[in-house]
Amino acid sequence: MTKTYDMVVIGGGIHGAGVAQAGAAAGYKVLLLEKTGLAHATSSRSSKLIHGGLRYLESWQLDLVRESLKEREILLRIAPNLVQLKPFYIPVYRETTRRPWKIRAGLSLYSLLGNFSVNSRFHKLSKSEWALLDGLRMQGLRAVYRYWDGQTDDIKLTNAVMGSALSLGATLKCPASFISASYSNNQFEIHYQDAGGDKQCSARSLINAAGPWANTILSQIKPDTDYLNIDLVQGTHIILDQTPGDGIFYLESPKDQRAIFVMPWQGKTLVGTTETHYQGDPDNIQPLENEISYLLDTVGKYFPMYQRKIIGSFAGLRVLPVGEGPAFHRPRETTLHTDTKLPGLVTIYGGKLTGYRATAQKAVTLARTVLPAQKIRADTATLSLSSD
Repeated sequence: MTKTYDMVVIGGGIHGAGVAQAGAAAGYKVLLLEKTGLAHATSSRSSKLIHGGLRYLESWQLDLVRESLKEREILLRIAPNLVQLKPFYIPVYRETTRRPWKIRAGLSLYSLLGNFSVNSRFHKLSKSEWALLDGLRMQGLRAVYRYWDGQTDDIKLTNAVMGSALSLGATLKCPASFISASYSNNQFEIHYQDAGGDKQCSARSLINAAGPWANTILSQIKPDTDYLNIDLVQGTHIILDQTPGDGIFYLESPKDQRAIFVMPWQGKTLVGTTETHYQGDPDNIQPLENEISYLLDTVGKYFPMYQRKIIGSFAGLRVLPVGEGPAFHRPRETTLHTDTKLPGLVTIYGGKLTGYRATAQKAVTLARTVLPAQKIRADTATLSLSSD
């Protein structure tokens, strides 16, 4: 007998887990299909930051920053064991293109968009404090600003969100590969494969949270559906065998002025990220030698005393709208794509780790247009998340 769900979610990254939680909290019967493992791909290859998106102010993405700061505050409240505030340092040198006045203006706007909360404070460090900055190069240093943002373990956060979804009644099939879906009579007939072989189920709503594989999933749905043209952008991080300090450094790459983070991670130092257009199979993504050199050159410029011994590296993929120019300056707002020919189908394009909960709520709101009213079980903005 074919099992019937209100909502089937494809993809077990942070957004898929978030949708499963939001759907179950809204009272719906939810199934999540994940082909490999929770947070196996993009959601485990992030910069591990829960941040408001300070750098997005340069491209005037004010709504994105405002929402991200709001979501950061929610996560600090509901997941204190998973998300912690860390000091971020922005050094300004003689050759830095972003001058002190611009950094101060940006941080002031950041604080304003954060409603001047205590977590949105910032200040300029005195010169007497510079020597405490973990070996940061002093030559040519003109100013250092400190503000606060969040850091997390992206894998643990994804697992905690999925754990919350399961506690609310959602079902997880993992590993389980989505094979195809067909739409007729106001519902989707879904074919997937798990350890037990070929399976089928039906649902009124289908949420595509497959990240870089989103358009591949859409190609497996009948009748044919619209899709967005996207660019896949590779981001590489390296891990240095270097004992870190307590703070996170927001640096300007000497090569192209992009933002690079140098941060503590599991007793070592994590450096990232890059932005390289990617056209291959998302399953085959690997850090590139020129990306590693790029990151090492940035670290060497600002921390000349650091060892350059790499003990690990990883690469993930961002989904961005097709566009001209450097990916660094592209809009980063999440796009929720629907198709009037297939009511109930929602595809999540892009998305930030910080904003997963808000994105999930929006996706479920769109799905509700084809779902029966249900008694709400919980509010994800108040549900505690635990790493246990």
